[in-house]
Amino acid sequence: MVCQNQCTINLNRQVYPNIQQNFKDQDWLSHRAILASRNDVVEKLNVTIQKQLPGQEYAYKSIDCILNVDEAVQYPIEFLNPIQTPDLQAHNLILKIGAPIMLIRNIDAPRLCTRLIVKKLMQHVIQATVL
Repeated sequence: MVCQNQCTINLNRQVYPNIQQNFKDQDWLSHRAILASRNDVVEKLNVTIQKQLPGQEYAYKSIDCILNVDEAVQYPIEFLNPIQTPDLQAHNLILKIGAPIMLIRNIDAPRLCTRLIVKKLMQHVIQATVL
């Protein structure tokens, strides 16, 4: 575990050197990415990188209510929220302005699946620019 944490720190330093000074530079960010095969590794990398960014964190939570009680199986929220699978995103998304993010699904056409940089964070909206 210690080696994995140290490797994560070293990888971040190699890919994102001086991120505190360069995170607003879209050209600089567009030439950098870390790929990982497991969601738990991605989550650790995201937390580590985001902690280096200045500014306030904003939390976005998934909706944990149902519209039609007759069409739902009753599971407690405490059971559902921690579940993470490749096709189900995390219940609690924490972002900062300037963070690089990836849009995986887009409800509206044209289909957009690309890297973005967070420009503005509002209560129910995340404004981002394509890298």
